[in-house]
Amino acid sequence: MKIIKSIAAIIGVSGVGLGAFGAHALKATLTERGSLEVWQTATQYHLVHAVAMLATVVAAGSQEDEKIQRSWIRCCWAFAVGILLFSGSLYVLALGGPRWLGPVTPLGGAALLVGWFLVAFAGRRSAK
Repeated sequence: MKIIKSIAAIIGVSGVGLGAFGAHALKATLTERGSLEVWQTATQYHLVHAVAMLATVVAAGSQEDEKIQRSWIRCCWAFAVGILLFSGSLYVLALGGPRWLGPVTPLGGAALLVGWFLVAFAGRRSAK
């Protein structure tokens, strides 16, 4: 569980850092490329899901039942993979990365959706 908490914190820190970097240091470059909005979308999803990941870590830690704890941890991993693939591919594409990364973005979106579905199931199991 400690590793998941650390990963959630690193994801949060990186989201804030990348958001600030895009808004300040890279703003001219991203505007010139017409990709500032892509960067902002990547940052928005990155930060929202960093908070979601942190919430699922807290939910996991509040469970005594190990099976339910594992359900919440699966949510965390889905969010982490989704952030990496979705936001990560958008960051690279916004900077002019290879176009073959385009199809990676929806895979990340699918992982984020899986994370939310898993939250619904973990929440139902916790309520019992």
